[in-house]
Amino acid sequence: MSTKRDYYDILGVAKNSGADEIKKAYRKLAIKFHPDKNPGDKEAEDKFKEAAEAYEVLSNAEKRQRYDQFGHRAGANNGGGGFGGSNMNMEDIFSQFGDIFGGGSPFEGFFGGGQRAGGGRRVNRGTNLRIKVKLTLEEISNGVEKTIKVAKLVNCGTCQGSGAKGSSFKTCSTCGGAGSVRRVTNTILGQMQTTSTCPTCHGDGQIITDKCHSCQGEGVVRGEETIKINIPAGVSDGMQLSMAGKGNAATRGGVPGDLIILIEEIEHETLKRDGNNIVYDLYLSFIDATMGTSVEIPTIDGKARIKIDAGTQAGKILRLKGKGIKEVNSYHRGDQLIHVNIWTPKTLSNEERDILEKLKNSPNFKPNPGKNEKSFFEKMKEFFE
Repeated sequence: MSTKRDYYDILGVAKNSGADEIKKAYRKLAIKFHPDKNPGDKEAEDKFKEAAEAYEVLSNAEKRQRYDQFGHRAGANNGGGGFGGSNMNMEDIFSQFGDIFGGGSPFEGFFGGGQRAGGGRRVNRGTNLRIKVKLTLEEISNGVEKTIKVAKLVNCGTCQGSGAKGSSFKTCSTCGGAGSVRRVTNTILGQMQTTSTCPTCHGDGQIITDKCHSCQGEGVVRGEETIKINIPAGVSDGMQLSMAGKGNAATRGGVPGDLIILIEEIEHETLKRDGNNIVYDLYLSFIDATMGTSVEIPTIDGKARIKIDAGTQAGKILRLKGKGIKEVNSYHRGDQLIHVNIWTPKTLSNEERDILEKLKNSPNFKPNPGKNEKSFFEKMKEFFE
């Protein structure tokens, strides 16, 4: 069972808090528990990561909506994506600071900054891709694996994503391969050190001397990839799943983006969905509703035969337990609800009208009928059959 704390509790904000309030709360915690401010303090580092995970979800409108609706379980078993935690590393967390603190970490000048891949070199990240996947009600009910071809940016096969012809790199002379440059300025408070991305190599730490002719030095080309998507049972129209690392490849060997999967539900011919329940409109003749019968109806698992009791009224709802949709990441399953409707003929023959006129005065054909007069019912059923 998951022991994750609620993301709103971690940041100390209410569930209806706005983006600015969430950002402010995270900024405060990031400063308090930053590893450079708490060297060797494992508990502070864990709280730092926990706050970053909470902010990574609550600052994203789509992830926040999914979290509010399903909690932590919405981030599990969704085709390889999920919420923060397991997919985040310190590089991901420090990359948030550009948005939170308007540049880099506020500790770069005072504590030496967070660790970045390659001794400070920038790690390029590919862009996310968004696709739609259409699912039938049966596929949604049981879960399904889809195999699709996705047009995307892929690593160049000629240079293997490096962007260079052979090993034609040289260390950037401006930053010495660090990817960033530091500048010390004198202030009334003493010397202050600031760090910024190297303007020459743009954070790569290396400069390509001979570009790959296939990708023109970018390390990526247009291509496609065949991807298998495992969609859990119980997803709903408009829900978004994500697959980490299945988006566009990044330039010059960086980290690929994510694949965002938007679920689109195909309307069923006879069944309707209401949450995790399935609704079916059953139409009966008033003879069958009066006499009782058995009918075959569709379900998402195939056909089922149900009994209609004698005297069933229009508007009655019958229930088939456990014949609905599974809840996402749960064993619970909804029901099938059968709405009974009485079909009334629009035209009658003279003979039919005469029979109904005779039945009209029967107490059984008036509200709150008395003793059942079976002889009339039997005659009417024999005639219509």
